[in-house]
Amino acid sequence: MRFLFIRMTRQVISMSERYAKNARTLDMYERLCEGKSICKAEEAEHFGVDERSIQRDIDDIRAFLAERQQYGDTRQVVFDRRKKGFVMEGQETVMMTNSEILAVTKILLESRAFSRKEMDDILHKLVNGCVPMQNMKVVCELIANEAFHYVELKHGGCAGEKLWQLGMDIKERDILKISYQRMDALEEPVERVIEPVAILFAEYYFYLNAYIVERKANGKFERSYDYPAVFRLDRIIDVKEMGEKFSIPYNNRFEEGEFRKRVQFMYPGELMKVRFYYRGVNVEAVLDRLPTARILSQKDGEWLVEAQVYGQGMMMWLLSQGEMIEVVSPASFRQKMVEKLKKMLENYR
Repeated sequence: MRFLFIRMTRQVISMSERYAKNARTLDMYERLCEGKSICKAEEAEHFGVDERSIQRDIDDIRAFLAERQQYGDTRQVVFDRRKKGFVMEGQETVMMTNSEILAVTKILLESRAFSRKEMDDILHKLVNGCVPMQNMKVVCELIANEAFHYVELKHGGCAGEKLWQLGMDIKERDILKISYQRMDALEEPVERVIEPVAILFAEYYFYLNAYIVERKANGKFERSYDYPAVFRLDRIIDVKEMGEKFSIPYNNRFEEGEFRKRVQFMYPGELMKVRFYYRGVNVEAVLDRLPTARILSQKDGEWLVEAQVYGQGMMMWLLSQGEMIEVVSPASFRQKMVEKLKKMLENYR
């Protein structure tokens, strides 16, 4: 009986010691992750153990980090002579680098896609969740001025839950009826029945790409146009599911990336091949703006460029380039450009 009591006592003591060691190791690991330094003598006095126990804890942390290197984790515990203690160096795989988080925050601020409150919340989560604690203050300082002077858009920011719900409708291929406020706020909202296929962001706004459909005599919905319409999310007042699904054959599926290559300012229009002369100083800017563009010829500072694009938005961009651009074909598109330029000239007479 005495032997059993001694054995149980030893087990309890052993479990207690293991718990104390695990708690001690986790405590030091957490502080290392926060950018703090670990002094063996101070830790030994704090936890009531000798320095060899602290060294074993550090070795356990080093072994844990070494196993994670196969996943791209570059963190390691090293001795810093200046701080006279152990510190953690490197980067955890799940964290963005300081450069990455700074770039993302700058892009977000430039987008102006969210209300001021939404933007503040998102920036706070990004910086606190992705940046190592020792560099958090630096990143905050680098974006502080731009965040302070942030100006939200007139419509009040992102569509919130509407964005997610429409994403789910796209995934589930639900046919929807939407109430949509056109650009002229004085007009009554219009109703459209649509097949939603994509959500895109461009030029400050979120957009829903969707095919407009109509119910035919046979009771089925059929598309009114071969190309999708574009709706600004903040102008979608109401969304109702029609209780029906739509299907798209895989080879006819809508591809957001391909659509984005061909659209300007989210104005689709007719898909066409446009040829134009570019007489500016940097043709690379044209190729970057028009991913489908290719140079057909070049001579004496003049480039002949061809691009597959949606016409309406393309016209807006070409007009913004002034005298550097001359449209060659299609002939009908060239004529529309001429008519538009004449109307513009009338404004200055």
